[in-house]
Amino acid sequence: MKEKPEDEIKFEHGLDRLEKIVQELEKGDLPLDRALQLFEEGMQVSTRCRRQLEEAENKIEMLMKKNDGKIAAEPFSLDDDK
Repeated sequence: MKEKPEDEIKFEHGLDRLEKIVQELEKGDLPLDRALQLFEEGMQVSTRCRRQLEEAENKIEMLMKKNDGKIAAEPFSLDDDK
């Protein structure tokens, strides 16, 4: 199965994957190599989710400042080349 680019993976999917990783690690019956693979994947997914949350927070702050604290919808791009 081909991996999706990082920006196509939904935040909720990342949280689901993290939960599954934690459950598997908590069982404690994994070979060391598998445990290390899961830990590394978990760190990557965690970083991606944290980055998505930070981006969402920044967009909300930008919208709030732009509208003097009033909530208003505004289209935005997820591209980094703003």
